[in-house]
Amino acid sequence: MTQRGPHSRPFKQASLIWGPLLAIALVFGPLPVALRAQDIGVLPTQLTYEYKAAAAIPATVGVAHAPSVQEPSTPPVPERGTSSTTSPTDSTRMSGRDVSWKKLPGNIVRDQKDIWLFPLQLAHGRHWLPTLAVVGVTAGLIVADPHDMRYFRDTTDFRDYSRHFSGRNTGIFEAAVPGALYLGGLIFHRPYASKTALFAGEAYVDSAIPHVAIKLVSRRLRPINVAAKHDLTDTFFKSHVSVSGKGSSFPSGHAAGAFSIATVIARRYRDHRWVPWVAYLGAFAVSFSRVPTLAHFPSDVFLGAALGYTTARYAVLRGE
Repeated sequence: MTQRGPHSRPFKQASLIWGPLLAIALVFGPLPVALRAQDIGVLPTQLTYEYKAAAAIPATVGVAHAPSVQEPSTPPVPERGTSSTTSPTDSTRMSGRDVSWKKLPGNIVRDQKDIWLFPLQLAHGRHWLPTLAVVGVTAGLIVADPHDMRYFRDTTDFRDYSRHFSGRNTGIFEAAVPGALYLGGLIFHRPYASKTALFAGEAYVDSAIPHVAIKLVSRRLRPINVAAKHDLTDTFFKSHVSVSGKGSSFPSGHAAGAFSIATVIARRYRDHRWVPWVAYLGAFAVSFSRVPTLAHFPSDVFLGAALGYTTARYAVLRGE
């Protein structure tokens, strides 16, 4: 039997992280070419055929059989919701606004204004249905948390899963996905991919600020910090929390970050049907991993995921 070397486990964990990141850079970099081809509604083969056909038509006036010279035509004006091939339009095609390193701080400030003034929207009778749905599901999960966590505290079925999707590995993955996407955009000269990465970073920060604020208020004990003889029912307002919210379980920051990044990628590349599936499945895998490791209750993960999705969908991509 071949024995593993002392460095085999770190190498395997590194390959699990950087392998998918390399694939992201290679796959998402060229994708905007297909998006722009779909926008103008003409396939490259059609363009070639029409050019050759025009060159083969003889002129009716002048030298016989000479190819006709056509006046340059004015490019069609894109319809609402579509874009031309210029990079500024590519960057705003899906979001309704532009983003850059210079504009990023201002975007985040405006996003936070909309997020914290959201209660005014409720006061005007808007968005009550989705708000009640999130609150209702969260409350139901809080009631079920003690029963659910007793199972995850006793089982060993997720041991390998928890080892690969540890808090450290998933944290690195969340930070590296926008980085790989940004790098792929630079390598392949695709501004759309690079700006998608900036939007993802913006959504991550936008979701982090309110989730830290909620942590500071809730001060919920993590399941791993609850004594084995405890019934897991009285967990709120019990933990010691740092200024950054570390030490509080409610809500899950990993889930908020994963779903904020996934939502931006899924929405901006939704013309490719497989992208939303991959993005949201990856976000679910990262979020769920926090439960078997006893870092979070299921209700923490759900609220974090809802926070990440709504922040990215309705704050960062609100102009879509």
